Amino acid sequence: MYETTYHRASSVDEAAAMFAKGSESKYLAGGHTLIPVMKQRLASPSDVIDLGKIKELIGIEASGDTLTIKAATTHYDVANSGPTQKVIPALAYLASLIGDPAVRHRGTIGGSIANNDPAADYPAALLALGAIVKTNKRSIPADDFFQGLFTTALADGEIITAVSFPVPAKAGYAKFPHPASRFALAGVFVAKTKSGEMRVAATGVFQSGVMRVPAIEAALEVDWSAAALDNVVISADGLLSDLHGSSDYRAHLIKVMAQRALAV
Repeated sequence: MYETTYHRASSVDEAAAMFAKGSESKYLAGGHTLIPVMKQRLASPSDVIDLGKIKELIGIEASGDTLTIKAATTHYDVANSGPTQKVIPALAYLASLIGDPAVRHRGTIGGSIANNDPAADYPAALLALGAIVKTNKRSIPADDFFQGLFTTALADGEIITAVSFPVPAKAGYAKFPHPASRFALAGVFVAKTKSGEMRVAATGVFQSGVMRVPAIEAALEVDWSAAALDNVVISADGLLSDLHGSSDYRAHLIKVMAQRALAV
């Protein structure tokens, strides 16, 4: 067993300072990614800095046309938050679909988007809603934040502090989950901004991770309805193909999940 030092930070500044002192430090949020890869010896951090008890990283607030969710807020709290259910019910619904109760009570929104798993749910919501990821150093638009499989714009040692979601005029989410992991074989978040822009993002389907779906966005510009997508054809190019589903199957699922999201 390799040696690692566990730290529980009480503030964002303290966490950043602890990270800088370690030779190969890692932040710990909910732990659903870091702990398993450590067990498999795929990661051997010199220092593990726990962000989960930092009070300034926990909470949800709706103000004006913005919903702000702090990074260490659990999926359970997002799903059951009154402000989230009121202003972006599709986001609360998305959070309620993540994993199982044990995962939802421990996992955090910040940890999920920092990991950027290609089948995670939150990235689709951030991209479709045009969210802003706030860190201890800057603000990053979702369009620039997600940069490929397990890759984000975060610099080494940078800490996500909150995510700000513009409140949409309309939004919905639907996913076809893997029966064991509950990750998305296909998950689609549809949104109509208050300025009238259509934004649609899909997770679990693209080889490069979460991406927008221009063909569906174009159809919704004409008519915001499930029926508007009846004749839309989604190309299988660039889609994942594995033992769980071919690229053609996932292309079909994108349209079906989008239609279900519109019906929610």
